[in-house]
Amino acid sequence: MSPSDQGSLPLDLTPSHTPILGSLPRPIAGVDEAGRGCLAGPVVAAAVILPDTYDLPGLTDSKKLTAPKRFGLESRIKSQAVAWTVGCSWPRVIERINILQATLRAMERAVNILKVKPAALAVDGNQAMNSALPQKTVIDGDSLVPVISAASILAKTFRDRLMATFDRRYPGYGFAKHKGYGTAQHRKAIQEFGPCTLHRMTFKGVKGVTPGTGPDTVAPWQNT
Repeated sequence: MSPSDQGSLPLDLTPSHTPILGSLPRPIAGVDEAGRGCLAGPVVAAAVILPDTYDLPGLTDSKKLTAPKRFGLESRIKSQAVAWTVGCSWPRVIERINILQATLRAMERAVNILKVKPAALAVDGNQAMNSALPQKTVIDGDSLVPVISAASILAKTFRDRLMATFDRRYPGYGFAKHKGYGTAQHRKAIQEFGPCTLHRMTFKGVKGVTPGTGPDTVAPWQNT
């Protein structure tokens, strides 16, 4: 897609010129996660580099969007991005190193496999990544910084799709509906069936519950 096809936003709204990012060198990769507070499934991080001009109306924090709008923006972000990737940390890793460190690991993985190397990072939240690159953490960055908003959408849509797939492998928990969050339905299913391999055994609501007896083979990629 050519720049003329992408359209243009005012300079103060493009990812490289957003005032909150100050003088960070370009290109800037926005980084955000999805699933940090879930009881089951991986924590997923996305890293995105957007061009200086783009056409993404409605771009904002993924949590403020309906599912159809998120998936609609997902395809547009992917088609216009200079580069994008996702990284995951699975439940056994979350249990072993804690959710904060697992989240940072997923973010680092996403950044490290970008096909275009960023010159700087814009990270949602207040926790800096382990990176030699210049970076800025931004509380509520998924609402305030477009390139972080784009990352939040890609992380969320990737994870939602993944949990819908796991719903077929582990029926009864309702993963396709709640995506692993601690809803009343999910907590009831954990008590009824016991946790499966996707559950985070150190999290309140799962910890101490006897594991289920259904098919529950742990794939190697779930240990990374």
